[in-house]
Amino acid sequence: MDVSEVVEDQVAARPAADVNRAMCPSRLILEHVTSRWGVLVLAALLERSYRFSELRRQVGGVSEKMLAQTLQTLERDGFVDRDAKPVIPPRVDYSLTPLGREAAEQVWGLARWTEQRIDEVATAREAYDRARS
Repeated sequence: MDVSEVVEDQVAARPAADVNRAMCPSRLILEHVTSRWGVLVLAALLERSYRFSELRRQVGGVSEKMLAQTLQTLERDGFVDRDAKPVIPPRVDYSLTPLGREAAEQVWGLARWTEQRIDEVATAREAYDRARS
C-alpha cells in the first residue's frame, strides 16, 4: 500500500462533517474564520495583498500579537498565503489563497449585512432592555 492509498483510507474513515457534532473539526475552522480578527483580516485581504504593518493599520484596533496569531492560524488553515521575499529589509506580503477568497467572500457578506442592520439591532436591544427593567 503506497502513501496515497493510506491517505485515501484515512479520509474515507472520517465521519462526515457536521458542525453541530461536539467534536467535529469544522467547528475549529468556523471559529478561526468567524473570530473578530479573522473576519476583518479576511475582509481586508479581499481588496489586495498587504504587508504586515499595512494590514495592521487597515484592521483598526488589532494588536501586533493578535494580528500575527490570526495570520498564522489562517495560513495554517490554508486561507492566507505568506510570501517572504529574500530582500533587505525583509518584505513579507499576505494574500488570500483561493480557499481563503471563498471564505472571505462568505464572511464579508455577513459583515456587510451587520453594517446594514445596526439600527434594527439597536432598536431591538432597546425594546429588550425596556421590557426587562
